[in-house]
Amino acid sequence: MKKLVVFDLDGTLAESKSSIDDEMGTLLSALLQVARVAIISGGAWPQFDKQVLAKLPVNDLLQRLSILPTCGTQFYEYTSGWSKRYAEDFTAEEKKKIIDSLNSVVDTLGYKAPQLWGEPIEDRGSQITFSALGQEAPLEEKKKWDPDFAKRQQMKTLLEKLIPEFSISLGGTTSVDITKPGIDKAYGIRKLRDILSITIPEMIFIGDAIFPGGNDYPAKEAGVECIKVRDPDETKRVIEAIVACLGSIT
Repeated sequence: MKKLVVFDLDGTLAESKSSIDDEMGTLLSALLQVARVAIISGGAWPQFDKQVLAKLPVNDLLQRLSILPTCGTQFYEYTSGWSKRYAEDFTAEEKKKIIDSLNSVVDTLGYKAPQLWGEPIEDRGSQITFSALGQEAPLEEKKKWDPDFAKRQQMKTLLEKLIPEFSISLGGTTSVDITKPGIDKAYGIRKLRDILSITIPEMIFIGDAIFPGGNDYPAKEAGVECIKVRDPDETKRVIEAIVACLGSIT
């Protein structure tokens, strides 16, 4: 029986950089009544706060929710409020090398966007994220930029030569996420296992980028049973099925 349901955020629970809708909030609340829930994403803590937590009722059920920003390099838990359990940040030297390498690759491939909505490179402490059109780009513009991940696969190939000591993964609609070596969603899964004392076979992971090179794929490689979804609407149907199943067991 599954005890922990783990989700990606953008493209899975919500559209990129958007808040979950009312139906998703209701479904997550129902899921928290029958299982523990965790959310792992490349986004920083403010993104989770705005996109998810602001849409959930504040009650004791939040003690069953774990938040892992920046692909699991940070861990937040709820007691009387939200607190950070750990964070594994880059040094200043590491940040400079990553940012310089990103800029070099963008110039080499000619991927500098003619129009930006916000900064294209964001320092999230334990993760550096490149967003091709800027952090606040409209979703429709972002969907056009790299729908088949081909541009970002090219970036990943070049970055792996420039900064092989770091982990590089693709997520969202225009993003490239860079973390410390071995730090990805598999790392977050293992942290959940150790902190919550829930075995990997007792988990299920739901995400939209479960393919080689996708930032959800490490969860599959960690041995978690995975469900690949197309979008938040499909995620809703999956949650309904899980609630019905676990609810009938409990």
